[in-house]
Amino acid sequence: MIQRVLKAGFLAGLVVGLAIAVLQQFTTSQLILQGEVYEKAGHDHHAAGNSPALPIVLVHGSGSSTAAAESEEEEDEGWQPANGWQRVTATSVATVATSIGYGLILIAVLLAAGVLIVPRTALAWGIAAFAATSLAPALGLSPELPGSAAAPLVARQIWWVATALCTAGGIFLLARIEYTTAKIVGLLLILLPHLVGAPKAATFKSTAPAELAAQFAATSLVVSAVLWMLLGLAVGYAWHRLEPRQNRGVVAT
Repeated sequence: MIQRVLKAGFLAGLVVGLAIAVLQQFTTSQLILQGEVYEKAGHDHHAAGNSPALPIVLVHGSGSSTAAAESEEEEDEGWQPANGWQRVTATSVATVATSIGYGLILIAVLLAAGVLIVPRTALAWGIAAFAATSLAPALGLSPELPGSAAAPLVARQIWWVATALCTAGGIFLLARIEYTTAKIVGLLLILLPHLVGAPKAATFKSTAPAELAAQFAATSLVVSAVLWMLLGLAVGYAWHRLEPRQNRGVVAT
């Protein structure tokens, strides 16, 4: 069973991850590159606007001005892949790895729920996973371009995880439990993160045009939806193909 789970999750995630990696290169990656152009232009403009005519050194300070310290922090970001094949490769590897991980999680959840793993049911659960991990969090924290105003990273991560878990639990209660109380609890779980509210940036300053940011948010959600739907179908087919021959029947669709 464990080998079947690992093989099905790996194969489904690999195939879907490669397909999504190609899709990203023509969609979200292009928008990110445009956003970085605006971000760099904004930083250059900010630096030029704050540059004094003569260097000022505070002899009683720590040996560097605030601007110099900020510059050093920006430069000390560690290695990053260069534009071109390095960036394409790094993005594609990350996408494939994420897809494989999602595939394994999807299979584990289906097995834990006692659901028959066939393309039709796996697709439905994939759509639910998209709602929990992408659609619901986007209501509070939309996908962001480089240079967009954002709240602190840790706060955003905590809210995203809480929203994904609450939405997933709420969908499960609404879809799988017949009791009215369970459905009410499920609805409250879905609404709870949004009633609390997502963390917001201190100031709403962005270097990218609003139209570009909106296009990126919408495109990211579409790509995520495609990923989860393809992954659901791929998991269903891979699980069936890896079924022992003596137990294999007709594929349900």
